[in-house]
Amino acid sequence: MNINETPIGVLFFVLVILFLLSAFFSGTETALMSLNRYKLKHLAKENKGAQLASELLEKPDRLIGVILIGNNLVNILITQLATYIGFRLGGNAGVAIATGVLTLTLLVFAEVTPKTIAALKSEQIALPASYVYVVLLKFAYPLVWMINLVANMVVRMFGVDPNESGIESLSNEELKTVVRESRGLIHSSHEEMLLRVLDMETVTVEDVMIPRTEITGIDLEDDWNDIEEQILRSNFTRLLIFRGGINNIQGFLHLRRLLPLFHDDKMDRENFENAMVPAHFTLQGVSLTQQLINFQNERRRVSLVVDEYGDILGLITLEDILEEIVGQFSTSPANFDYEVKANDDGSMWVDGAMNLRDINRQLNMELSTDGPKTINGLVTEYLGQIPTPGVCVLIDDYPIEIRKTQNNVIKTLIIFPRLHDHTDYEDQNG
Repeated sequence: MNINETPIGVLFFVLVILFLLSAFFSGTETALMSLNRYKLKHLAKENKGAQLASELLEKPDRLIGVILIGNNLVNILITQLATYIGFRLGGNAGVAIATGVLTLTLLVFAEVTPKTIAALKSEQIALPASYVYVVLLKFAYPLVWMINLVANMVVRMFGVDPNESGIESLSNEELKTVVRESRGLIHSSHEEMLLRVLDMETVTVEDVMIPRTEITGIDLEDDWNDIEEQILRSNFTRLLIFRGGINNIQGFLHLRRLLPLFHDDKMDRENFENAMVPAHFTLQGVSLTQQLINFQNERRRVSLVVDEYGDILGLITLEDILEEIVGQFSTSPANFDYEVKANDDGSMWVDGAMNLRDINRQLNMELSTDGPKTINGLVTEYLGQIPTPGVCVLIDDYPIEIRKTQNNVIKTLIIFPRLHDHTDYEDQNG
């Protein structure tokens, strides 16, 4: 049958079919390229369409090749057919009108609309389409191979490896962004724990350790009666043992090892010292992640933190690390010393020995943690001297007032709400 004798209605029907094919190629290209590669790998374990899509995306040059061949072929046919229809309906003027209408129609119905829908519904469109492309790729492979051979040669001229994987490992900060963007899909407490886990590699044992000044232990040079009294009144299950000073560590002792001695009435200095176990030491710069692995490998729960000269800086426990992930849960008496009291004006009474990371976390503040680890150390370093009660400072836009000092350290202070302008603070305080 001569095309000149084909009814216009049939030609329009064929044109609509071609438009649908063009929309299919345009939309599925966007959908496949918009897929979340990590989610796709997970779906591929149980979804055949996801598995096929993942295999297609492993060689994107072939996939893009078959899509472009199909899309360009269809668009050329659309152009030819629309031009012919325009000529039959209106001659040369009809051709001009057809060209304008075709441009607008192609943009709206074959490009913008299908690509927008595909970007928003990438999985629903890409996974079924992967079945079609697997078949098309088998039939069009010789042509795709020839086109890609030439295209890859051009790509290499620009210093790009066409065989390079499109999936890159996510950095720590990028993973945090993924977790934050998952808000609503995971519980807020779980989100917080995930973020804390990701922070563990950048947080060191020095950041969360119990400082040396707060470590309690038993001095073997003390009178034996005093040692027994200290054991009976201890709030801890593990006791640090030293001789003469905390830098002369002898070891640790678990109270359960003393129970048989008390029961058999054999509790004396010699048996007490024989019940000790060697202490474990870790350097101040070790990350919490590595320290957790060390505790696991060595089956320990407590370690002494030392500097490069071997001097004791503090003590780190397994509970301290776990609290960095799940928040405070320990019943250690030391944790009850740092009470935060809120005032009506929004200010907070804070213990000077409180860790800056705990202050930032509990009070939603942003005090710098790059230097000193406690609020006492931060204020003292800022002033360059031991402060006196009544002194006010402005650190990181937070007005801080020292209320009580003792033995050259700040015992109590007040942190006021953050100011965004130093001038405001000066005006308020004369």
